[in-house]
Amino acid sequence: MTTSYELAHPLFAEALRERGLDVEVRRFPDETRTAQQAAQAIGCQVAEIVKSLVFAADGVPVLVLMDGSSRVDVESVRRELGAGEVTRADARVVRETTGYAIGGVPPFGHRTATRVLADRGLLGHAVVWAAAGDPHTVFALDPATLIAQAGGVLVDVRERTA
Repeated sequence: MTTSYELAHPLFAEALRERGLDVEVRRFPDETRTAQQAAQAIGCQVAEIVKSLVFAADGVPVLVLMDGSSRVDVESVRRELGAGEVTRADARVVRETTGYAIGGVPPFGHRTATRVLADRGLLGHAVVWAAAGDPHTVFALDPATLIAQAGGVLVDVRERTA
């Protein structure tokens, strides 16, 4: 693992500079594409990983920020947005919308302005880790700042287990 602000994807590094955020970006030799892979590489709990997931609400991309140990309740997202249909966006839409490939999408610093929903459960952690623009890089930030930087609206869209 190596650490440096400049190890982030160039688009994300620019977003960090524009926001004046001083975060440490960590690069790992192995991919951290999944929450489990990221948690193992970092040495944290899976719930401390932020998944940046792109959905399409009536065809319009929306980003959902969710902790790594939970699943998104798509019906809750649909209700929250007042949409007729919500589906997972395909890889092409994710890249066109965010500028990043699936597995490396950060919570902010995207190519286009996208509506962001952040699950309230993220606030249960002192620090969370998110992708820094590619499947080998991550950064840490307190969840309230991360959500604010993403322009996220706090919602409850976590899938509930019986």
